[in-house]
Amino acid sequence: MDGKEPAERDELAESLNDLFTNLSIMIKGELQGTNDLLELLEKMNLRVAEEYKSFGDLASGLRIFVEQLKSKSGCFDEYVQQIDAIEQQVTEFEAVISMLDKYVALLESKVQSVYQVPPS
Repeated sequence: MDGKEPAERDELAESLNDLFTNLSIMIKGELQGTNDLLELLEKMNLRVAEEYKSFGDLASGLRIFVEQLKSKSGCFDEYVQQIDAIEQQVTEFEAVISMLDKYVALLESKVQSVYQVPPS
């Protein structure tokens, strides 16, 4: 038994050593994969941050542009009110013209009816 035991122990020790070596290699590979993913994520975050920074600059420029447009459009408020008043007057004028047109048509039909009656 003494002869078999050291050989079995050596074989067991060698198998355990192989197991732990392979397990160590597997864990190192998993950790390297995780590390690579984290590095990729970091690069993606930096790229997105750059993109959003340019969006922020664009938004700031647009805000300034909108403020300028508001200040310029304030100058046109008086003209817009005048245009609205003219539009209201045109609408009223069209209504009067329509009434006059109907009245003229009525007078025209009366005149025609008077001239169509044969003299007695």
